[in-house]
Parts: sequence; C-alpha cells; structure tokens
Amino acid sequence: MRSLILNAETKKNLLEDLLKRSPNQYASYEKVVAEILREVKEKGDAALFAYTEKFDKAVINKENILVTEEEIQEAYREVDESLLAVIKKAKEKIKAYHAKQKIYGWFDTSEDGAILGQKVTAIASAGVYVPGGKAAYPSSVLMNVLPAKVAGVKRIVMVTPPDKNGKIYAGTLVAAREAGVTEIYKVGGAQAIAALAYGTGSVPKVDKIVGPGNIYVALAKKAVYGHVSIDSIAGPSEILVLADETANPRYVAADLLSQAEHDELASAILITTSKELAEEVSKEVDQFVSRLSRKEILQKSLDNYGYILIAETMEDAIDAANEIASEHLEIMTKDPFTVMTKITNAGAIFLGEYSSEPLGDYMAGPNHVLPTNGTAKFFSPLSVDDFVKKSSIISYSREALEPIYPDIVKFANAEGLTAHANSITVRFE
Repeated sequence: MRSLILNAETKKNLLEDLLKRSPNQYASYEKVVAEILREVKEKGDAALFAYTEKFDKAVINKENILVTEEEIQEAYREVDESLLAVIKKAKEKIKAYHAKQKIYGWFDTSEDGAILGQKVTAIASAGVYVPGGKAAYPSSVLMNVLPAKVAGVKRIVMVTPPDKNGKIYAGTLVAAREAGVTEIYKVGGAQAIAALAYGTGSVPKVDKIVGPGNIYVALAKKAVYGHVSIDSIAGPSEILVLADETANPRYVAADLLSQAEHDELASAILITTSKELAEEVSKEVDQFVSRLSRKEILQKSLDNYGYILIAETMEDAIDAANEIASEHLEIMTKDPFTVMTKITNAGAIFLGEYSSEPLGDYMAGPNHVLPTNGTAKFFSPLSVDDFVKKSSIISYSREALEPIYPDIVKFANAEGLTAHANSITVRFE
C-alpha cells in the first residue's frame, strides 16, 4: 500500500481520486440504461424476458418467472443446516436492532381545541434488488428486507437474476423466506428495476426500490427515482481505519482487506499518527494478500484506491476522516469512544480492536446498507424510516382559529393569494 504524509494536498488528491469511483462518473452507461428502461416501460413482459435471455442466458416466461413454493423448499434442502442456523440467528439480531428504530404517531392538544399531530404509515409495497451470480449475498437479503418487515410493509417483492438454467441461488431463496419476502421474481439488471418502477404483466409496480447492484442497476435506480422512491445510489465498498500506536497492525491489515476484496474499485484507507504502525500494517497487508483467495482483486483494489496516510496529530486524522466520510469507519485508538464523539461523517462506526467490519456485515444487527462515496455527509444507513411515511395532522376549533385568523389573512394577502385569505375570512363573516 502507498504511504503518504497527510496534508492539505494529499487529502485533496485522495478525495478527487475516490470520487472517480462514483456511479455519477459513468455517464457512458446511461444511454444503454435509458434504452432498457424505455423498452420495458413500453413493451412490458416481452422486453423483460428478452433482456433476461440476452444478459442471463435464461429462458424466462410468465409461467416460470415467479419462484414457486416447490423451488423454495428445494432450496431449503440444498442449504447446509449450519448455514440455515446462522441465517436465523442473524435474522433475530437484525430484527431486534431495527425494532428499536420504530417511530409512532403522536398528538398534542390545547385547551382551545387545537390538535396537532403526526400519523406514521408503512409504505404499501417495497421492491428489493438482490444481485445474482458470483455476488450472491444472503446477508444483504436480510438487511434489505427486515427493516421493511419491521416497518409493517405488506408486500415485499424481491427480484434477482437467475442462472442459465433459470435457478436462483439457494441461500438467497432461504434468506428471503426467513426474512418474510412475499414474492420473488427471476429477473435482474436494469430491466428488473424498470419492472419494479413501471410494472409489467408479470411483475407488479412497487412504491420503493432498495438493494445493491452493478453500475447498470445503480443508474437505473437513479433514472426511475420520482416514479418510485429509492434508498440510495450505491457505490463501491470502502473502509477507513483510524488508528494510533496502540493498534494491532495485524488486525488493521486484515480489516482493510475485508473490504478491498469486494472488487477492484473498493477503497481501503488507514489514517494513523504512528509511522511505525503504518510500516507494520503495510508488511502485514502484503503477507495476507499473498495467501488470500481473491489475491488479484485485492491487489488491484489496493493499487488503485489503497492508502496509508500518516497524520501529525489525531485531530488532523479525525478531520480527514470526516472529509472522506467513509462507508465503514473503524476506530482503533487508546480511547476510541472519545474519538468517536468527534466523528460527524461515517456510515457505520466500529469501536475497538474486536469490532471488526464483518461483524457489522453479518451478525451485530445494525444495517450494512450504508452511504458510500462521501454521501455519509448527508445520508444514513438503511433503516425502518426508509419504509414509512409521515402525515401531518391538523385540527382546529373556531376558538383556536379565531385569535390567529387575521395573521393568516395578512400572510396570504402579502403573497397575493386572495383565495387563501378568503378561505379563512368566510368562517368569520
């Protein structure tokens, strides 16, 4: 990994380098995505099936696009019992964490008869995109579906690309059933996003689409926003470790590589106040890479977006971490909780040497669908909030309205909205 002294110039160059990974930088794909969306919107199932055969080499039609109960039961027979037990254990932890996020309606009343409040309602339907092929992650099924389930979403529709034989990865199907998905369709890519956004003869339209995918999926979600809601436009994975001289270099190296193995665009960054730690981590990284299974991906990721930044002070390190606003932030310092209080921008924060990032990916309970590419400055992790909507409640009696109606009339007339003013004054003529 390249080592640099942290200063204004290196920080600026790093931020510019990381921005190259954003889905917004891939405008060349947008024309292809727009064509797929248009075709599915206009031709429905015909386009959906044609694109599935073109991209996934699977013959899908009205009779076999919906996953059957028999296919789900077959998946249960294929999945190892120990993996099933882990999925169930993770499910309970994720549900328990998200249950604490639930918000409820409220009302405030006053003696003059004014009632103000907020009504919280789950959205009616959600679509969950799940990658297929080599990127088959049952954990992501749980993370995307369970917040919707806890929120009270009635219809949770999952789409995922089939293999060439028209089958779905067994672990994905089992995780979907355990999480509470109501329907599963064998379709992926931008065409699946189009189907969820517009609806086709076979796939129903939904109110919101969540879930990760490749660049075509990310740009399709961006394009359909407005027809439906979306969670976010996900970029490549990233991790930032904030460490001082007390950190274990072997742990730091292992954690950096836990994200670098995702793909060649993944980012792994160490910011430390210890030059000695920086050197030791670099050595440990090289040793791990030489023997881990995804060696080629790891090396390209580190060559492209792997950095070790040596800061003069911890305050400088914290400032840089807040500028980068990483998806995952690990704090391995003498007093990680104090450092954490100074962090303002991060998707998920892991404190201490036994809080490794994969803990959050699988078993701790908080959601692993997190803001990337610096969007942690204004976005949050996927949560129950993403699957509810709020309505304001207003109820005034004559006695409550009378003292303030002249103020409303004055406001309306000042804006030239005489019908607004009239709507109030007629009640006191």
